Amino acid sequence: MIEKIVEEMKDEMVKTMVEMIPIKAISPELGGTGEKERADYLERVLKDIGFDELKRLDTKDKYGYVRPNIIAKIKGKEGKKTLWLAVHIDTVPEGDISLWKTDPFKPVVEGDKIYGRGTADDGQAVISSIYALKALKKSGIIPKNNIGLMLLADEEVGSKYGMHYVLDNYNFGENDEFIVPDAGNSKGDAIEIAEKGLLWVCIKVIGKQGHGSRPDLSLNANRIGMKLALSIDERLHYKFSAINNIFVPPYSTFEPTKREANVQNINTIPGTDFFCFDCRILPNYKVEDVLNEIKDEAEHYKKKFNVEVELKVVQKSEPAPQTDPNSEVVVKLKKAIKELRGFEPSLIGIGGGTVAAPLRRRGYNAAVWYTIDNVEHSPNEYCKISNMIGDAKVFAKVISEY
Repeated sequence: MIEKIVEEMKDEMVKTMVEMIPIKAISPELGGTGEKERADYLERVLKDIGFDELKRLDTKDKYGYVRPNIIAKIKGKEGKKTLWLAVHIDTVPEGDISLWKTDPFKPVVEGDKIYGRGTADDGQAVISSIYALKALKKSGIIPKNNIGLMLLADEEVGSKYGMHYVLDNYNFGENDEFIVPDAGNSKGDAIEIAEKGLLWVCIKVIGKQGHGSRPDLSLNANRIGMKLALSIDERLHYKFSAINNIFVPPYSTFEPTKREANVQNINTIPGTDFFCFDCRILPNYKVEDVLNEIKDEAEHYKKKFNVEVELKVVQKSEPAPQTDPNSEVVVKLKKAIKELRGFEPSLIGIGGGTVAAPLRRRGYNAAVWYTIDNVEHSPNEYCKISNMIGDAKVFAKVISEY
């Protein structure tokens, strides 16, 4: 059985993970130098497997850094379409280093866990996917259709140099399908087939700075900004209150998140206030309509308080079409999970964004699944070795029967 071959590669999989994590792959927009060195390492790993096609689709970003994407393919008996495993090789920075118990870029194996930045997101999926395809090659099984693997750059900052670049520069078949291991839960009992729309918007209120004892000579942007943030929050929740039970959570979310410092001392009235909203919007609504409500509220405050209000859209994407629940990729993934795990997974929608969204916008069916504790982007991030092995078995079963 192909699952037995995966099990026999356990030590090799752990070794590859431990060697990969110290090779930083952080976007230049987040303070890094990109993914090239990690891609070079993983390309060497892939060359030993013996793919029928192995190529790079590299590009340079606006900072001059190489942003690499690797495409690997195993040909099937008929090869009329390809089932792809699409994973990303970039990671976010470590964050507050004081919150880590270990060095985030020196992976530590403790029992069933491997600690380190990027072990869960998306290192576990990288290793599971690579070794699922390696198991297929070692088994000698030749599936009906082609099996592909994509190692992608730039997922953490929007995929401009990753999935979007690949979609524009690689000829996928019109019937190709995709598994995206980049969202899940600790049991692995949910397959994501839909994602909410996304809007990140930042708002700057400009008043007049002054001494804390003379508010009559100032215009406190902090007070006005707090009121505006609360008004936006209330307005959005009231206007866009629909429920769609396929999603977790089943409603649109509008979260005030990032704030920036205004003044350094207590006895100065701030002349500026800066805050941001992270909006995850059900497909019941258009993202542009949400943005227009924010703009309208900002304009109201601008006139009411005689302040300047500036808006900046950081990221915006309309909800992608839902993957067909009866598509072959969903049916075969559900079947493999039920046979190997003993339960039938539910089909859900999520608020988080994955590379499945641009695929769905191009008309492709994409199923998002893996087994993961919710530790992505957190201090002391880890992946469970048992999840890494177990997911590789599921992937191996799906691709061997595709």
